[in-house]
Amino acid sequence: MDAPLWTERYAPDLADLPQAEVREYLQKAVEEPINLVLYGPSGAGKTAAVRALAREAHDDPDNDLVEINVADFFGMTKKEVANDPRFSSFIDSKRRRNSSKADLINHVLKESASYSPVAGSYKTVVLDNAEAIREDFQQALRRVMERHHEATQFVITTRQPTKLIPPIKSRCFPVAVRAPTPGEIVTVLERIVEAEGVEYDESGLEYVAGYAGGDLRKAILGAQTTAEKEGEITMNAAYEVLGDVGVTADIEAMLDAAEAGAFQDARKTLDDLLVDEGYSGGEVLQEILDVAHSGRYTGDDLAELTRLAGEIDADLAEATSDRVHIGHLLAELGAEAKT
Repeated sequence: MDAPLWTERYAPDLADLPQAEVREYLQKAVEEPINLVLYGPSGAGKTAAVRALAREAHDDPDNDLVEINVADFFGMTKKEVANDPRFSSFIDSKRRRNSSKADLINHVLKESASYSPVAGSYKTVVLDNAEAIREDFQQALRRVMERHHEATQFVITTRQPTKLIPPIKSRCFPVAVRAPTPGEIVTVLERIVEAEGVEYDESGLEYVAGYAGGDLRKAILGAQTTAEKEGEITMNAAYEVLGDVGVTADIEAMLDAAEAGAFQDARKTLDDLLVDEGYSGGEVLQEILDVAHSGRYTGDDLAELTRLAGEIDADLAEATSDRVHIGHLLAELGAEAKT
């Protein structure tokens, strides 16, 4: 998939969100900023909704929207936190040497919330996949929310709101983001394929919607894959591309996103595979290698991926976080694609 991802090109505005209740709640949060918890299944559109909120609320959303993917952030080593370009400006050499990982994480949370907005009167800090936050860090987050509530809007997205401690839930307005219906997915796909000038029929879009199983991101990427391989989205074309591919389409989409620098999308797909589909890190790594050797990569690119996969396989054998290690592979692929 060489073209830009449709999930990025057609990121929805607030008015485009398919669920009326979500649009209404988020519009109120634009008019009167409040902390929010957006909860719902993977692929329901929680992160896209938050980004739409930020574009509506901020004159300079690139600077006044701070996104922290919790599962990545809290899974980092101390060195990775200190060297991450998003956070390194907050961490001087003395703090880098003398602080524990927990201290660095708490410091980054405080600094992300404390700096002044670039435009307007407040900024938005998003904590994505917040079910991964340990309780002690949630307590630290609660204190940060109390201290910086006047100039910072906190938005938490999660699949498991019960994992949040009561003091955080009490400081946020809950917004349920349900899985989109097949009809809502078809409406979104229709808008995109018409903008792209792709030939389609209703049964083709319905097939893609059914294949996605309520995951809007998966549906959009499935439609793009079908359009690029078959030149149209009909029932037959969608079945040819998506009907027998199983996990291969997800792996392809994940690699496409990583190479395009869309790491949020790549890691969300990885989460789907590890958590929702129940794959182990070793199984995902093997699927990546299978896709790589099927013709996706050749020559030096294939050799480099194979080398990286060997390192990741050794890391996985240590029985630490599958998500962190496969995520590292995706980050390396993105870095390689830029060089």
